Amino acid sequence: MNTIEKAIGRLGEVKKSGAQAPLDVPVQVGEELNPAQDMAQDTEGAGQKNSKNRIVLDLARLERMGFLTPESGRGQLTEEIRHIKRPLLLNAFQKGVSHGDASNLIMVTSARPGEGKTFTSVNLAMSIAKERGKTVLLVDADVAKPNISRTLGLPLKLPGLVDYLMDDSLVLSEVMLKTNVPNLRVLTSGRSHIHSTELLASEAMRLLVDELSQRYPDRVVVFDSPPLLATTEAAVLAGLVGQFVMVVEAEKTANQEVNEALGMLDQSKMIGLVLNKTRAMFTSDYYGYHGYYGSSGE
Repeated sequence: MNTIEKAIGRLGEVKKSGAQAPLDVPVQVGEELNPAQDMAQDTEGAGQKNSKNRIVLDLARLERMGFLTPESGRGQLTEEIRHIKRPLLLNAFQKGVSHGDASNLIMVTSARPGEGKTFTSVNLAMSIAKERGKTVLLVDADVAKPNISRTLGLPLKLPGLVDYLMDDSLVLSEVMLKTNVPNLRVLTSGRSHIHSTELLASEAMRLLVDELSQRYPDRVVVFDSPPLLATTEAAVLAGLVGQFVMVVEAEKTANQEVNEALGMLDQSKMIGLVLNKTRAMFTSDYYGYHGYYGSSGE
């Protein structure tokens, strides 16, 4: 039995156990600093620019919505995200692994919409930003139905990924946002476009991904991806990254859908499964996260 089959079996066991949702919150709503430079905290209001390409996130609002922030202490969600984060970082920065294999590029996705991928993406980025000597870029790559800007309370008309791919005159530093969270940068999806799949499959996107992967040796890039079974963009993006985190909604997503979605991913790359919305009893080694890392041939 390969790694993925074991993962699906374990997910099925937990779902049958009647395992409410630790990782679910419904969301309604020029120049880049060198990572070595310190980012001073700012007290201006949420979504307000106080310098070129700098956005102040309303951290109190995010906490009320259930998200992690730099001030979040030890708790269930903090530990759950740490369990997700640790193997990703180990794989991205282990000795002998270069950024040429894109292992520092992480795609967070799901089989269907509404399973909690954006919530997981934001919390994962917030947690990585706490790491010493690491920077993280959160990219809203769900260009068809972007949610990162609404979640973070950002202005919805900010230029982002699509604008960069469409306009050769734009430079990356003009669309990448600095935040009041040390070591966290954000790249929004930007404008909507009818040919979004083709844009993600373009040479401009490949060059962008290469730059994001290799420009800084301490950077992790988290892509909030479209659902695999709902769009064609997700499959295109999957070919550009080095690791995957797939969010599976407990007691809702069918095993067949999980298998179909996993079949769209490169099985030679690292794949982690997050079982979301569980009602499991948590112990010191069980936080509702079920990660299966390693190639499917192990």
